[in-house]
Amino acid sequence: MGTAKKLAGKRIAVLAADGFEKIELVAPVAALREAGAEVVIVGLHAGRIRGMDVQQAAELVAVDLTVSQAHAPEFDGLLIPGGYISPDLLRQSAQARDLVRHMDALGKPIVLLSQAPLLLASSGLATNRTLTSWPGVRDDMVNAGATWLNEEIVCDLNWLSSRGAGDVPALIRALIPFFEGVCEAGATVRRAQSDPQRQEPSETPDQPLRWLATPSVGAMLSLALLGIGVVAANRGRRRDPALEAQAEQPLAP
Repeated sequence: MGTAKKLAGKRIAVLAADGFEKIELVAPVAALREAGAEVVIVGLHAGRIRGMDVQQAAELVAVDLTVSQAHAPEFDGLLIPGGYISPDLLRQSAQARDLVRHMDALGKPIVLLSQAPLLLASSGLATNRTLTSWPGVRDDMVNAGATWLNEEIVCDLNWLSSRGAGDVPALIRALIPFFEGVCEAGATVRRAQSDPQRQEPSETPDQPLRWLATPSVGAMLSLALLGIGVVAANRGRRRDPALEAQAEQPLAP
């Protein structure tokens, strides 16, 4: 068997909902499949789920199994992409919480990206664990009882966590050995105390929302035309003699 197929025979579940961060699903899935693993996309509903490129909609991804159809003993590992929406939807699902609890109880390897540890916190699993995450949810993890580290990747027993899209290359390097049962050298970190809060907000990966301050020419033109239309309609209404006469009638007692 070639080295590129180190995960042949393994079945890895990818748990995601609408609003997952695209690169955090697509890149690990490609690496897992290249290594010979069977990847199963598990969602909250059948059909397709929508990815995101930070704040912009990305491609749809087909769901292979709904969370009600996924059973922990049938998988050799679990990967949970992050994103600003998907983990929040997953943590509200009792079935998603039950799935990760069962996977963890069986000692299955679990990979967590950016905001994905929120699901583990809501499942009551974060206490006394060491992990990293998107810095914006650092306090959530600490309040859930975890030790939070500001590292690219952190391996603690059967968990491998990453801060987010900017650290995907480091995660990919550790991904295959992790699902083989080995944490990459330097990834395993356990400390008694969390790293401090950030002093400045993190920029979002790739596109730090600058488009909000500088809308496109087309968007500005559309808004301008809409404004002109509203003004014209209001002026026309004020000039309508019938409406003006109606407005001058006294209110009924």
